[in-house]
Amino acid sequence: MGLKDHIIFILGITKFDADIESTSFTTAKYLARENDVYYIDYPYTLKDYVKEKKTDQYRKRQSSFFSLTHSLMGTDIERLKILVLPPVFPINFLKENRLYRLLLFINQDIIINRIKAVIKKQKISNYIFINSFNFHYPDIGSRLKPKLSVYHCVDPIVIDYDKRHGVKSEAIILKSSDLVVCTSKQLYIEKTSTNPNTYFIPNAADIEHCSRTLDVNLPVFSKIVDIPKPIVGYFGNIERRIDFSLLHKTAVRNSDISFVFAGPVNWNYVPVEFWKLDNVHFIGKVAYKELPSVLKGFEVATIPFKKDEVSSTIFPLKLFEYLGAGKPVVSTDFNEDLKDYTDDSVIYCQDAEGFHEGIHYALTLNGKGDINKRLQTAANNTWEKRLAEFSALIAQYYELKNSKEKIALHRTS
Repeated sequence: MGLKDHIIFILGITKFDADIESTSFTTAKYLARENDVYYIDYPYTLKDYVKEKKTDQYRKRQSSFFSLTHSLMGTDIERLKILVLPPVFPINFLKENRLYRLLLFINQDIIINRIKAVIKKQKISNYIFINSFNFHYPDIGSRLKPKLSVYHCVDPIVIDYDKRHGVKSEAIILKSSDLVVCTSKQLYIEKTSTNPNTYFIPNAADIEHCSRTLDVNLPVFSKIVDIPKPIVGYFGNIERRIDFSLLHKTAVRNSDISFVFAGPVNWNYVPVEFWKLDNVHFIGKVAYKELPSVLKGFEVATIPFKKDEVSSTIFPLKLFEYLGAGKPVVSTDFNEDLKDYTDDSVIYCQDAEGFHEGIHYALTLNGKGDINKRLQTAANNTWEKRLAEFSALIAQYYELKNSKEKIALHRTS
């Protein structure tokens, strides 16, 4: 049995209206089906507050930043509310030292005071707190003293901006949480050494959204409609985890194939000799709602990640999104655990030669039986199933902790 009729606060790593669908907000939407959920919006810094005044995101929150009365925003889900925070100080640029931790304490005070004010106004007594990979604010859960504190670890901390303080801060969250849930087996192995109450529940995909790709009336995304076929594509962030050496060898060898990359690009990691190839196309950032029309233009979808210690902890959403769109998938074997969840529906490759061969084999796998096999694999890895497991685990630990507290109270009375 999952959680039902509880009050849950979720501190996410993304804004509720971010362009890319996030595990944090997807979790909030699912739990709000049977619980009252307050999604704590990722806070603006004072720098963001000034810089983004002309954006739609700012305008949505404008009346909420400094007003408790308007701090809660409704959504199209009846039991899901967005809790908007006041701006905090921009401090991540500071070195890891006493000054940073002092200013972080002040920032967390700002956040906690807003949450406590909402708790008081809404007359809330018992609640669950979930930190959904927001390692920037490690003490919120422990200082609020909820009935249950949960940490949802969805990725490794690898970007320099995050690592500067995130590694130390995440360790604080791990030690103070009653329950830790990781989205990859390798993350589970790493975190369980710090907190034995750690579990592994993989990521999944919004199959209903992805399957729109199969609609015969859905047009192909405008930026790729004129790119020569066949298209071998990638959808997501284009940054350090991409194996550009492998891709360069593959693209040079297959000049008759177009390689399309849809997503925000960190050009620091993209070799000049790669992006200058005539058959390589970067189409820029694409809103998540456009995912089906982008995938419709792909003959083959790829996950060309490097094989390293970081990638071995990644359980990518896009894998099941690709399969849910019915597309053949070619991936590097960056995380061996993925094979346990993909039922031979994905072609895994060890090197550039294998990637080349995998693409050509995948181009032949577009029969009805091939597509149905991929759709079935995707159906076994839906958010519906994963978050039902997540909800049930939290309910189990809530009851366990609550019963222990009752026993302790009885013994001291």
